[in-house]
Amino acid sequence: MFAENQLTENFDQITAFLLKERQKVLSETEWKFRMRGYGYNLRRTDTGVEIARLPQNRVLGTLAV
Repeated sequence: MFAENQLTENFDQITAFLLKERQKVLSETEWKFRMRGYGYNLRRTDTGVEIARLPQNRVLGTLAV
């Protein structure tokens, strides 16, 4: 998916992009909504935040936040 206006499959780049975007918003709900616009579905789990690519909802990994 896209991170910083470039197509990438690199999980480190995606993670950096997600964390940078998280700093721009006030709430986790707003962050999740914003990331859906970029094609990512974020879901809170016991181990952190699960990151999936939309529309297939294919899990890319988990972000320990």
